[in-house]
Amino acid sequence: MKIGTIGYNYVHDLNKEHFEMDRPKGTGAPLLLLVKTPSVFVIDGNEYSVKPDSFVLLKAETPCRYTGKDDIYTDDWVYFENDFWNQEFIDKLEIPTDTPVHLGNNIEELSQLIHILCYERYTSDAYHNEIEERYTDILFLKLSRILKQKRCAFSEALTEKNYRLTQLRNEIFTQPDTVPDVGEMADRLGMSRSGFQHLYKKMFGVSVMTDVISARIQKAKRLLCATSLTVREIALRCGYSNEYSFMRQFREKEGRTPTEFRNSL
Repeated sequence: MKIGTIGYNYVHDLNKEHFEMDRPKGTGAPLLLLVKTPSVFVIDGNEYSVKPDSFVLLKAETPCRYTGKDDIYTDDWVYFENDFWNQEFIDKLEIPTDTPVHLGNNIEELSQLIHILCYERYTSDAYHNEIEERYTDILFLKLSRILKQKRCAFSEALTEKNYRLTQLRNEIFTQPDTVPDVGEMADRLGMSRSGFQHLYKKMFGVSVMTDVISARIQKAKRLLCATSLTVREIALRCGYSNEYSFMRQFREKEGRTPTEFRNSL
């Protein structure tokens, strides 16, 4: 692939100039941006609040608009010549287009490559075209590797969470009387309350509270069958603070009261 124009660590002071790149018909050429300050992008009608240390690879024809969120907008940018653009290479490397992706500290390595490419693009030193071509390939290969490492790290973190969620679910069904509330369960897994509930339901197909209630009712039925404990005692052993909540939920789930269930045995 061949570079058209390129800029390294380009700074726009929004207090002195109104910077907004607006390309309703697309940029006209593939454009790689390494975004270094908080920004707002609108890409093909979708608005993104973009964190510093993110990249965006825009296709030539994609409508886009972007500007800084604060006083300064800074980025590295590379326009590529259409006639030499290799979308098959980009697809093979699994690099997403038209979507901002946060890279964190990994972006510095890519930024240094763009710094080198800036020199090679505008110098007349020997072999500058060949060096530029190879560094361009390295830029995208490095970007692909960073993305794969991020996906792997995310997958490992998700696998660990899945294991801990499975342990938690086993705990719910074996000891429903000692299960903490949803907030405490989320804290144990190092997640937000909403994130925990979403992941639990995605993994098991039911909400965590549905499992808690089911586990309590199952234990209650075993105790009603195998013991002479009172309804109140069973309620306490199944994690209820009082027998009335227990009787209400039991009737909702089983269509009859605990006493009626026991008498039918």
